[in-house]
Amino acid sequence: MIGAIIGDIAGSRFEFNNYRSTEFELFTEECFITDDSIMTLAVAKAIMETDKSFAT
Repeated sequence: MIGAIIGDIAGSRFEFNNYRSTEFELFTEECFITDDSIMTLAVAKAIMETDKSFAT
């Protein structure tokens, strides 16, 4: 989960820009947290706080 959030933030500046090069700085001041990161955290929190087991 941490890797997904880091990847989302690092790639946020390219979200609407089709950037294909593999050469770029990982984090810059243009990077920002996105709604995808917020939703990932919200789902993780909901799963951790539930009393039900998802294993069947």
